Amino acid sequence: MAAAPIESLRPDTPLQPLYIIHGEEDLLRIEALDTLRAAAKKQGYLNREVYTAENNFDWNELLQSAGSAGLFADLKLLEIHIPNGKPGKNGGDALQTFAERLPEDTVTLILLPKLEKAQIQSKWFSALAGKGIVLEAKAVAPHALPQWIQGRLKQQGLDIEPEALALFAERVEGNLLAARQEIEKLALLHPQGHLINIADAEAAVATVARFDVFQLAGAWMKGDALRVSRLLDGLEEEGEEPVLLLWAVAEDIRTLIRLTAALKQGQNIQGLRNSLRLWGDKQTLAPMAAKRISINRLLDALKTCAKIDRIIKGAEEGDAWTEFKQLVTSLAA
Repeated sequence: MAAAPIESLRPDTPLQPLYIIHGEEDLLRIEALDTLRAAAKKQGYLNREVYTAENNFDWNELLQSAGSAGLFADLKLLEIHIPNGKPGKNGGDALQTFAERLPEDTVTLILLPKLEKAQIQSKWFSALAGKGIVLEAKAVAPHALPQWIQGRLKQQGLDIEPEALALFAERVEGNLLAARQEIEKLALLHPQGHLINIADAEAAVATVARFDVFQLAGAWMKGDALRVSRLLDGLEEEGEEPVLLLWAVAEDIRTLIRLTAALKQGQNIQGLRNSLRLWGDKQTLAPMAAKRISINRLLDALKTCAKIDRIIKGAEEGDAWTEFKQLVTSLAA
């Protein structure tokens, strides 16, 4: 089977036995997965199985499950998530075997991150691509972002003036998830057929520019303690739960730990950009933060993240917001 544009997916898409979703743009991968899940549900694939291939994953268990699928009448949606995109030798062999013996009455979705050239040319990926539809979630280039935003607005029945579009694209800084949130907000605020003007755009992006979750990373990495404080107060007042915030900060801390180790080994930022997802401002801010914050402080911060997670889940006493504010403020100091 051949590759297909990720934008071509619709909930009424006639499903094929195998889809391979990969690429660096998280939003587009999430949307592709959601669309295929909706299509599967609509077409009767109500039995859903999910495997996440991390360390010590049992690939034989996956093959056994796939081999037994034909014994049951129920249609199955099988998801195989490979977060690091590297199944290893055992996983690679298993995926080749899987491609040769696709399970009956089953739609399989294989989820991968952005892949390097060597991974795309590997035997396991070639075997899967030869039997399935490959969907690549490519990053939207800065020059193409205005067109992407305009297209999404049209899907909501809205149009936008050129000046307003330029402002919108500049403020979301290539963050498609933030852009989608603001587009959905505009769709709620304005009737279909409305032409978004500069005042509408300024009102919409004012909030995202001040209180958006994604601005928090830039502020603490830059060491702007005052802005961090304002952002945290604003997010708390807006009723934002600390769960997503904690996840985002913990991920950035892990990135800084990996970046510090790589830089000590003599690697350069440009070479690490894709593997560490240093896109947009993070390409500049992450090295600054890694230089400013010691590895021991980062490791301690990760322990604090784990503590806050336990508080959120009720496994430990304390106030999650208070602890989270102290954590991020200390990272900005």
